[in-house]
Amino acid sequence: MRARIYRPAKSAMQSGRGRTKSWLLEYEPEQPRTPDPLMGWTSSSDMRQQVQMEFDTSQEAVAYAERNGIPYQLFEPHDVRPRPKSYSDNFRFDRKVPWSH
Repeated sequence: MRARIYRPAKSAMQSGRGRTKSWLLEYEPEQPRTPDPLMGWTSSSDMRQQVQMEFDTSQEAVAYAERNGIPYQLFEPHDVRPRPKSYSDNFRFDRKVPWSH
């Protein structure tokens, strides 16, 4: 019944950073998922896999876990600063991959 506290990464489907500023607390799976013999869908009888709580800060999530006696593991985010790109970067002489038509 260990919980993970982390800040989710940016979605690969959009360029925006929506839903990346909050912290999530979710439980690690206790049982592996198994395929349903009739339909072939993967399922699990572990109901805690469906619980996902959202907090504004990591301190709130840690305080909640400690208050309720939930063992947790805190994952610090790896902040990546995007480098601004410009059109002239396509024609730089020190490019790693040559650019041509």
